Amino acid sequence: MSLFDDDFYSTKRKREKQRPWQPKGSVGFKSFADRRRNVALVAGVGGALIMLALMWLVGGFGKGDTATTALTVPALAKAEAHPMNSDTVVTATEKIKPAVVSVISSKKDEKGQETGLGIGSGVIFGRNGDKVRIVTNSHVVESGNQFEIVNFQGEHRKATLVGRDRITDLAVLETDGKDLKVIAEFGDSSQLRAGETAIAVGNPLGLGFSPTVTQGIISSPKRTIPVSLTRDSGDYDWEMDVIQTDAAINQGNSGGPLVNIEGKVIGINSMKIADTGVEGLGFAIPINSVKPILDSIITDHKVKRPLIGVSTQELQAFSGTDVLKLPADVKTGVIVFDVSGPAKDAGLKAQDVIVQLDDRKIDSTITLRKYLYNEKRIGDKVNVTYYRGGKKFSVSVTLVEASDK
Repeated sequence: MSLFDDDFYSTKRKREKQRPWQPKGSVGFKSFADRRRNVALVAGVGGALIMLALMWLVGGFGKGDTATTALTVPALAKAEAHPMNSDTVVTATEKIKPAVVSVISSKKDEKGQETGLGIGSGVIFGRNGDKVRIVTNSHVVESGNQFEIVNFQGEHRKATLVGRDRITDLAVLETDGKDLKVIAEFGDSSQLRAGETAIAVGNPLGLGFSPTVTQGIISSPKRTIPVSLTRDSGDYDWEMDVIQTDAAINQGNSGGPLVNIEGKVIGINSMKIADTGVEGLGFAIPINSVKPILDSIITDHKVKRPLIGVSTQELQAFSGTDVLKLPADVKTGVIVFDVSGPAKDAGLKAQDVIVQLDDRKIDSTITLRKYLYNEKRIGDKVNVTYYRGGKKFSVSVTLVEASDK
C-alpha cells in the first residue's frame, strides 16, 4: 500500500460522446474530457563529437597516415570532456545535494492519531533570520497539518507551512536553519535548450530519506500540458507550462530540484506520465515561473488572483444548444452555469454565453482563467461580451480577490 500523495499524469481518457444540453445541470459534466489525448514524445541524444573523433582515429578526412591519426587524439579527449560525463554530473550533484531535503507531511486528528502520511522532496532556496525556506509542491503538503524535513545527513526538523498555491503546485515551508549552510542557486530556465543535461535530485519512494540522483536531458524546454486541479483525470481545468525531461522522476521526487550541469536549479519536479509503455516523460515547473510565486507566498502566504464570479462549461462540449438561440456563426464560448460576486452584481445570469473578455476571444474555461490570472489584477475592470436569448450584450465587471476555496 502506498504512503505517497504524488502527481502522476496520464494521457488516457475515457471516450465520451458529446453531452446533451441541460440548462440547469452543471453538476457531473466534464468540460475537457475530450481534449488533448496525446502527449508528444520529444527526446534526443547527441553523439556527433564522438563519431567525429572516431572518424579521425580510423582515418580522418585525409589520407589516414600515422601523423594524421596522432593529431586526432586530442579531438577524442575533447569529446570525452563533453558536459554529460560523470565527473561534471558528480560536481553538480555535490553542489546541490546539501540543499535538498525530504518533506514529510502528516495529518493528525484531535487525539493526535496519525490519519495520513505523504513524502516528497524540497530544496532550500532562502533564509529568513535564523530559519531557512524550502520550496516543494503544493500537492505534497496539501493534505497535511504537521510537517517535517529531513536533510541529506538524515537529521529531522519540524517545519511550518508558510503558504501554498494549488494552481502552480508550489508551496513554501520554513524550518530551523542551524547548520544548514547551503542555499540552492537558481538558474535561468528561459535559456534552456533541448538536449542539454538535466539532473533530477529528490527522494524517490521515500527510500532512506536521502536524496538520490537521476540524469537525462531536456527533452523540451517548454511544453504546455492540461491538468486537473481536482486530480480528476477526466476534467481539465488548467494548463501548465513545464520543462519536459527524460531524467527519471518517481513518487517522492515531487518538489525536488531539476538542475543543470552547473548545479543550478532550473525547475521544480512536479509530475510524470505514468501510462503503460511510456517512459522518460517527466515534467518540472520552470524556475523563472517559480520565482514570482515564491515571492507572493512569502509576502501574502498565498497567490492573490482576481475573481469574476462565474462557473462555466465549454459551449462546444454540448449538443442540443438550440434553446440558447445563438447566431449560426457562434460556435465556441463558455456557458454560464452559476454567477456570484462581481458577475452577479453586473447582471450576468445563468445560461449566458460568454464569447469575449476585452479583446480576447474566449473559447474555453481555461482560456477565461488564463486571461484573468495572467493579464488582469484585482480591482481591474474587464469588459464581458456575451449572448442572452440570441442577442449580443456587453457589460463591465470589476474584479475582486478570489477566496482560498
